[in-house]
Amino acid sequence: MAAVDSFQLLYKEIARFCSFYYDTLALVGALYTASKAVILLRNCCSLVRVHFLPRIFPNKKLSHRFGDWAVIYDSAAPVALAYSEELARQGVSIIFVTVDPNAVGDMATFLPQAYGVETVVIVADFSQDQSALKLIQEVIRGKDIGFLVNCVEEALTLPQNLMEVNEESLMGAVNKNTAVMTLMTRLVLPGMLQRSRGAVVNIATGACCKPLPGRVMLTASMGYLNHFSQALHLEYRSRGIFVQSLIPFQIASTRQNVKEGLFVPKPHVYAQHAISTLGVSNCTTGYWPHTLQYGLIRCIPDWIWVLGSRLFIS
Repeated sequence: MAAVDSFQLLYKEIARFCSFYYDTLALVGALYTASKAVILLRNCCSLVRVHFLPRIFPNKKLSHRFGDWAVIYDSAAPVALAYSEELARQGVSIIFVTVDPNAVGDMATFLPQAYGVETVVIVADFSQDQSALKLIQEVIRGKDIGFLVNCVEEALTLPQNLMEVNEESLMGAVNKNTAVMTLMTRLVLPGMLQRSRGAVVNIATGACCKPLPGRVMLTASMGYLNHFSQALHLEYRSRGIFVQSLIPFQIASTRQNVKEGLFVPKPHVYAQHAISTLGVSNCTTGYWPHTLQYGLIRCIPDWIWVLGSRLFIS
């Protein structure tokens, strides 16, 4: 009889423990689900706030908010040309800084005719020496520089292992996409700080969100540019300077025979969306379908990402 009572007591204790265990699991599951729901809701609100509300309720003209002139570095890139046109549409005059003046000649002629702004073309090859900085400094002297737009070199987007890159190209990429962009920012900042307004836009790439085999220089340069932008924003936002890191994914290009689509916008479509986020978010893809891509990629485990990227590159 005593053995039966002991067994019943043990059974009740086990049942009580199992009930407590399942109740705890249910509570943990509910809390986890609730946290994910809150994160999803927060991300949806952020998506609407950054990408849709500024286009529905646009702020005052950017020239009034930041300044009358923009310096576009590596202005031969299609995205940079499209971005300069969007700035010109809002009454901002453009200073193109490029190695190849022929690449920006048509745009430099078109903008004054279409939007009544001024354009200046500066031929600057930083691979030779840093004397180009003095030339840029002379041109911007006395001008209300409200914008600096730095754009990454397109050549880095081609798949290439580190050992396949020759030393000259390696040093050129490091110099152009880190040192020169930093120097360009340092060049325009004093005037912006004096007027307590200005915007620095660094156009990187979504490749910096995950390590990518075969594009070591690209991901490293973009990682630097992204962190540089965010740190600089924290350093000078209290003094009226807005620093933005744009990290777009693929953009349609006739040079690389990339066709357009919802997730592959034309440069001018991307620029229209991206410029509406200026002053709203200091780190964004600039285009809402790309933001969806970015969120999806961030959810992929690293080992799956590395395996998939290797298969894609091969």
